[in-house]
Amino acid sequence: MESRTHDLVVIGAGPGGYVAAIRGAQLGMNVACVDENPQLGGTCLRVGCIPTKALLESSERYAEATAGLAEHGVRIAGVSLDLAAMLKRKDAVVAGLTAGVAALFKKHKIARYEGRGRLAGTGLVRVQGKDTLELNAKHVLLAPGSSCAPLPGVAPDGDRIGTSTEALSWAAVPPRLVVIGAGYIGLELGSVWRRLGAQVTVVEFLDRILPGTDLEIAREAQKLLRRQGIEFRLGCRVTGAGVEGGECVVTIDGQEPARGDRVLVAVGRRPSTADLGLEPAGVVPDERGRIPVDDGFRTSAPGVYAIGDAIRGPMLAHKASEEGVACVERILGRPGLVDHDLVPGVCYTEPEIAGVGRTEEALVQAGVPFRKGVFHVRGAPRARCMGRIDGRVKVLAHEKTDRVLGVHVIGPHAGELIAEAAAAMAFGASSEDLARVCHAHPTLAEAIKEAALDVDKRAIHA
Repeated sequence: MESRTHDLVVIGAGPGGYVAAIRGAQLGMNVACVDENPQLGGTCLRVGCIPTKALLESSERYAEATAGLAEHGVRIAGVSLDLAAMLKRKDAVVAGLTAGVAALFKKHKIARYEGRGRLAGTGLVRVQGKDTLELNAKHVLLAPGSSCAPLPGVAPDGDRIGTSTEALSWAAVPPRLVVIGAGYIGLELGSVWRRLGAQVTVVEFLDRILPGTDLEIAREAQKLLRRQGIEFRLGCRVTGAGVEGGECVVTIDGQEPARGDRVLVAVGRRPSTADLGLEPAGVVPDERGRIPVDDGFRTSAPGVYAIGDAIRGPMLAHKASEEGVACVERILGRPGLVDHDLVPGVCYTEPEIAGVGRTEEALVQAGVPFRKGVFHVRGAPRARCMGRIDGRVKVLAHEKTDRVLGVHVIGPHAGELIAEAAAAMAFGASSEDLARVCHAHPTLAEAIKEAALDVDKRAIHA
């Protein structure tokens, strides 16, 4: 069996793995990256974040062309949907970005191995692909990512009942779509197909949408999405799904079934930690399949580290990337650090939903004294000019110290706005600090300043 030696072997080429590989190469390590897929980038680039955002962008343009531009004095007759072209553009975006990662690997002289990588002993990784080979390494970093979580009683068939992977490539708009799960994935893809003409029903086990999001913001989101034509059935336990008489039927405990032409199962994700050779190496995943690590991302196996969706915390691409950089830097004795309390989350619906830090409910539950400032987007002149006035910004600050504890946004470009809040919080900013920063006028970011001012009930335009 052929054997090769590297300083660092990374298993997984997603946003955590490929970023870790590049950072290791930047710091002078001889790095190899192992992944089963010929396209680098993992789920995020291939069948997750990127293609979803491409379709969200295209479908929003279509929605504007069919209705939204008229108020701006732009009237377009005979607008039609070319779904094949839309999907082709999505694929081109993905291809361009994955090729970009491959070019970065070449630039940094990172060795690529296509195949399944698994631990095979101390400092040893076995790669099973077209051929089997062994990689010797002082350090092994596990970044296997995650896969769509199953739902008992529901078996995706890759056609009528599918996961997010299939929903990114449907060749025709389903007249009726049932989405199981009201998290980021379900709402984003539900929004895509609603804009393109589908009648969308979202079925959720909880009595609310977007679990983990600030409740006030989530309720606003539900109201606005319902206005767009998305129907919600909350507090529903799905017991099965199948095709009966030519239509999809989703059975719900104690309630009428939901019926549609396609079903999207979007009930979260689970770590892809099976078949990594963990147990023989002395690494025992928890009940959710996550790999236990310490603050330096070390597992219980010597020289083996883990990051991203495979460990605790939110399954977000940017969280994995930050962990990849920090892990490699820690391996080399540098002060790599990730503040897991300040990982922003964004849902790319229209309007976008974003948050960083603690929610109001979490502060109440923990008994933390706080003050709240809220500013409605309609008060921002830039939002008025754009014709996108729905939403609000919410700033939560400690009652005594005024330190910002959380910022939550629903509104146009919320995903861009939240970066200001994350940066401010990383440096321990107070609401007064945010309020005193001069913001350009007219910008959407002025809403953050106004919400910070409202913590002391002195917002100017409220």
